[in-house]
Amino acid sequence: MNSNTKSIVLASVAVLSWSTVATAFKIALSQLTYFEMLLVACITAFMIFTVWMTVERKWGQLRKVSPKLWGTFALLGLLNPVCYYLVLFKSYSFLPAQVAQPINYMWPIVLLVLLAIFDKQPIPGRKYIGMVMSLGGVAFISLGGKGITGDLSPVGLGLAAFSALLWATYWMFNNRLKDSVDECVSLFLSFLFGTVYMCIAACFMPVDISSWSGILAGMYIGGFEIGIPFIGFGMAIRITSNPALINQMCYLSPFMSLFFIAVILGEPIMLTTYIGLFLIVAGIVYNQYFAVPSGKPKRQLS
Repeated sequence: MNSNTKSIVLASVAVLSWSTVATAFKIALSQLTYFEMLLVACITAFMIFTVWMTVERKWGQLRKVSPKLWGTFALLGLLNPVCYYLVLFKSYSFLPAQVAQPINYMWPIVLLVLLAIFDKQPIPGRKYIGMVMSLGGVAFISLGGKGITGDLSPVGLGLAAFSALLWATYWMFNNRLKDSVDECVSLFLSFLFGTVYMCIAACFMPVDISSWSGILAGMYIGGFEIGIPFIGFGMAIRITSNPALINQMCYLSPFMSLFFIAVILGEPIMLTTYIGLFLIVAGIVYNQYFAVPSGKPKRQLS
């Protein structure tokens, strides 16, 4: 198997994994609180990244991490996994899966705004078209979601949007470290601190993880939302000669997710969900591949 074929296989595993997690979130939330779910998922993901550090023989690189970078990862670990996933999981407790998932998916649009504010990267005029398309998609999904459960929770919608902001913020700051810290070490340190924070918090919160189905669902999330796809997709990007193709495969995930939501959760997928999700993805794709003037490099968001 050549490197390009291997990269497609790895990316396919990651995309398929991400396609199932919206359904897994709702199943786990029927057995655990959103805090308990993240506690199990975080410990599971940390164990996977620990094994990955061992397989890749990266432990020696920890000695090269400066005290300042340790402090940076202490903050990043609070941002992701702790704050990001707590907010994301809580939004799923308020909203149908087909509403929460696409709203969270619009993080690349939020990233454009953050880069303009913090990195002084002006937003090209053409990219406002993609932003409007994606925001219109969110509006479609929000309106259509009323046909599933009645009026949607404003708190849930706000949390789903806030989760997109948190992930875009994490991506922006973590991306600045890619030339300083190996990706494997970066994930390990983020989840090391995240797991420590969650375990400390668990000492002061009521935690009842007695349901084996809930534990297994939480472990599935830790493995197939975080651990395995993060590793697989990162490896796919590194070994492929066509990173654009690997990035584009990510856009299949939210559409495939609707299949699992409908079949396993039994949610009737609204026409407005399909339209809204199409507009969100179309806006992201337009901004990434068509809104940049010819001759200028296109920024990869994955």
